[in-house]
Amino acid sequence: MSTNPTRVFIARLLGLDVFDPLGDRLGRLRDAVVLDRGAGRPPQAVGIVVEVPGKKRVFVPITRITSMDPSQIICTGLVNLRRFQQRGAEMLVVAELFDSKVILADNGGEATVEDIAIEQNRAGDWHVSSLFVRRGGQTSRLRGLRRRGELLIVDWAEIYHWDISGPQAATQFVAQHDDLKAADFAEALHEMSGKRRIEVASELQDERLADVLQELPDDDQVQILQSLDLERAADVLEEMDPDDAADLLNELPEEQKEELLQLMEPEDARDVRRLMQYEEDTAGSVMTPVPVILPPEATVAEALAHVRKEELTPALASSIYVCRPPLETPTGRYLGVVHIQKLLRAAPPEALGNILDTDLEPVRDYADISEISRMLATYNLNSLPVVNDGGRLVGAVTVDDVLDHLLPDDWRASDDTGPITWQGRKNG
Repeated sequence: MSTNPTRVFIARLLGLDVFDPLGDRLGRLRDAVVLDRGAGRPPQAVGIVVEVPGKKRVFVPITRITSMDPSQIICTGLVNLRRFQQRGAEMLVVAELFDSKVILADNGGEATVEDIAIEQNRAGDWHVSSLFVRRGGQTSRLRGLRRRGELLIVDWAEIYHWDISGPQAATQFVAQHDDLKAADFAEALHEMSGKRRIEVASELQDERLADVLQELPDDDQVQILQSLDLERAADVLEEMDPDDAADLLNELPEEQKEELLQLMEPEDARDVRRLMQYEEDTAGSVMTPVPVILPPEATVAEALAHVRKEELTPALASSIYVCRPPLETPTGRYLGVVHIQKLLRAAPPEALGNILDTDLEPVRDYADISEISRMLATYNLNSLPVVNDGGRLVGAVTVDDVLDHLLPDDWRASDDTGPITWQGRKNG
């Protein structure tokens, strides 16, 4: 590899674009892989983890990298597109080694690793050469602050002991991945060991953790939720969408499920309990009980203000459901729906009752999910109103709710089987 300089710090490379020799972008660097060679020998750098289009993470052997500096990374392009999987003694620098504890030689005390440098020797091999550490600093998950400590760059030879098996913070990993969407953060979390997954999850704020949990496979969700103390687990469940919280609670033992429901705010627990009463594969079991609901007297301007709320998904923001009071589900009589396109074309003072779409029939809460999917596809809709036998709106089913239900249970963890156009290391 031709690089300048021959020593690079991994944290400075994170998020950099990776190019082939022709200048085509292959993806973005998300981590580096080093090999534990035992006591007394520095870990050897064997490659990098690149996020390619499609948000999949693949392995690029370090022998394929022709240039690496803080502005860009260039490789030969001969890379296997199979999803990265760790092997044996391999360690992920960002996911596992950042925030780990080291004991410095000559009574230097304990320090926390914040960055790691790899360096190329005369033979062309890369190994960990030095560490950027903080001695005496502490972190606070709730405040996201780090107490000041002494910053040092130490050579590998100055490390007396390096421990990644004990308790470990995740401040650096969370900070380095703060820009990731919840689904992409969840994928990175899924690839970690169980121990590290719990450590990273515990570092997240409740709202962020709720968003990430909703994107994880069931087993990972249960593992993380059960690792939290009950009070915090209840807080996280309150931040989740009620249908996702209900699905997660249904995976827990009955006693634990009821204990968490008792700790949740009564209003949030009520929505979740109602969803848990529906049979699987019905509209009621996958709907959200909190769509945008307004009375017929509300104006177009008021409706547009409601759909601008950041917490709404695009699917939920695409429709306003118009009902008689009360406006909390189950509502008064359901009257009809106003689609976002209609809102954009109507005058701001216009009452919603004057522009209702009454042709779209609501579905019953016990309707089969296959019926829902056919209606969404037939009429090219993002969501459907769900009513009970009394004609009261009880929720809405969105296209993403249906997709989550129709895809295989392990779709978040499964690899695709598309054609592989690059060559190189084979994982698996």
